[in-house]
Amino acid sequence: MSLLASAADPFLTEQDYAAYTDEQHAVWQELVSRVMPHIEEHAAQEYLDGYVSIGLLADRIPNLARISDRLRPLTGWCSTPVSGFLPAPAFFEMLATRRFPTTTWLRHRDSLEYTPEPDIFHDVFGHVPMHAHPVFADFLQHYGRVCASTTNPIVLEKLGRLFWYTVEFGLIRQHNTIKVYGSGLISSHGEFRHVLEGHCEVRNFSLDAVIQTPVKVDEMHHLLYAIESFDEIFEAMREAEQRAADGRL
Repeated sequence: MSLLASAADPFLTEQDYAAYTDEQHAVWQELVSRVMPHIEEHAAQEYLDGYVSIGLLADRIPNLARISDRLRPLTGWCSTPVSGFLPAPAFFEMLATRRFPTTTWLRHRDSLEYTPEPDIFHDVFGHVPMHAHPVFADFLQHYGRVCASTTNPIVLEKLGRLFWYTVEFGLIRQHNTIKVYGSGLISSHGEFRHVLEGHCEVRNFSLDAVIQTPVKVDEMHHLLYAIESFDEIFEAMREAEQRAADGRL
């Protein structure tokens, strides 16, 4: 049995798509309708292209098998159903083999604004469209591979900051304006507006700056970083890998 299987197998599950209720599909539709006007105007073009490519629907919870069937030929990624939050080794190893761990539950109507644990809205609507972009897809796999082979907690914390300020809360400059691609922004109506309304400082992305910026999960962001292209974060990941190998991260 491979290392990946031993780490991830206890968390793998199936999506019982027929079990979703009309109310759950209605909640999905409301979640999408709340953020879509901002998404259409302020999301990165790569996210918008990915949204179309993987066949997301505004009024139906995603069928992960169908999403994966459309995604796999593009970049080799798939959305793999999991039972919930994964320990770091299983998470990293799944990323390293281009399997994105995806929860199948959806938040309730009384938790539209925020849920402490990622749900299918955050995981699919927030993350998966970007997996259709080849450079971002390569970056994410590289991140998983490096983290899966790392045991130093200090290095892992710094790499976690790189993930947080790119994959989760990343911004990009396109056509002389700030666009959003991070899943935590895409899937959070409140956080998205917080940034758009100018309550968050935006600085130029640099590896040094990002790995020195602590992550705070209990408040809106006051500082985020904007890249110029997705090649920039792929090169930053390569630099981080080299620094970790040399003991400089």
